[in-house]
Amino acid sequence: MVGPPLSAPTAPARFRWVIVGMIFLATVINYLCRQAYSVSATTLQQVFSLSNEDYGLLTSGFFFAYAISNGISGPVIDRLGAKRGYLLCMFVWSSAVGLIGAAQNVWMLAGFLMLLGLGEAGNWPAAVKVVGEWFPPRERALASGIFNSGAGIGALIGPTAVGLLLIHVGWRPAFVSVGLIGYAWLIGFGLVYRTPTGRVTVEAARPPSPWRLLKTRFLVCFALSKVFMDPVWYFYVFWLPKFLTDVHHFDLKQIVWLAPIPFIVADIGNLAGGGFTQLLIARGLPIPHARKTGAACFGLLMVSAIPAILIHDAYWSIALVSVAMFGYTGYLANTLAFPAEVFPNHALGSIWGLASVGSGLGGMLFQWLSGRLVDRFGYQPVFIGYGIMPLIAVVIVLFLLGPLRPHPDFQPRSAGSEFTPSPVD
Repeated sequence: MVGPPLSAPTAPARFRWVIVGMIFLATVINYLCRQAYSVSATTLQQVFSLSNEDYGLLTSGFFFAYAISNGISGPVIDRLGAKRGYLLCMFVWSSAVGLIGAAQNVWMLAGFLMLLGLGEAGNWPAAVKVVGEWFPPRERALASGIFNSGAGIGALIGPTAVGLLLIHVGWRPAFVSVGLIGYAWLIGFGLVYRTPTGRVTVEAARPPSPWRLLKTRFLVCFALSKVFMDPVWYFYVFWLPKFLTDVHHFDLKQIVWLAPIPFIVADIGNLAGGGFTQLLIARGLPIPHARKTGAACFGLLMVSAIPAILIHDAYWSIALVSVAMFGYTGYLANTLAFPAEVFPNHALGSIWGLASVGSGLGGMLFQWLSGRLVDRFGYQPVFIGYGIMPLIAVVIVLFLLGPLRPHPDFQPRSAGSEFTPSPVD
């Protein structure tokens, strides 16, 4: 059942925050599905006789599919629209995580993980498109921070929820249970979501060609920055429970209670990233400069990964990893809003999806490399590398990305062809 579309006067305060709440929940589920895999890592290694390198290869397969889907899902979502595109992605990844619980051998496990990657990649282009449709520029960093905090919440509750399921019902029912949560969201989003009236005309039905977008400096450099930045977060999501088990000898009960701590701090980073930028804007800094300044300040915090591996105290190590994850989410709260500063709403899904190919390729490469290095040399070179990589991404954003201003080749041809909901609260 679909209600009538909202008109501009009714769109602002009441409904747009309901919408951001829905995409927040979708992001929670997205990361809960990933955490089901990472928290079950030791169990899966035992069941399927996997080495650390094998585990890294399986995770690389997830990111191989994730990279392919990023290149496809953005343009598909632009053509289907945010609602249908989001529903499709959620259906695919919820089905995939449930099917992992039915895997009988390592090949089935690998196939279902790749299907999970194909579906999950669509969350961010869809969410960025929703924010672009519903929020004015000055609120986009905050809205992006709110929905992206779902990643931290999902990763936060994952160790506890999945750990308890593993203890009490086993790994197969645990995966099926997580998949059912996604199906529940499908029903809710299908009933609630509306497209704001007046936002689109003929332009929205014809998103720009991916090849045309790939010729822009912004997209190339933005994707390159994600090659070096996003795999750091993926490492913490997929390897932190294993790191605590392998290096600090945590058992499953300790992981249930202590592994969520960095994700709690990461959620604070999501809100701090958007809030810090809004503070800079309120003090007179232009929005584009405020976004880059916020991204750089938070990105620099991620070097704390290096001392996290050099000290032997488990609790200090968790604290330093928490700082790094706080830095990542604060950085991301700002960079999520970058595309909307440069491209019109009808191109946002394509831009974010194509840029996130860099995330998938980086994740695929560095997950494989992480497993190989851990088997041969331990965790120290891995953590040092993940402390240096964010610095490369920050340099790209500050000096290579170019100015955050509307790209003249992609603006609507006629006035009123794009609608941004009224900023009146």
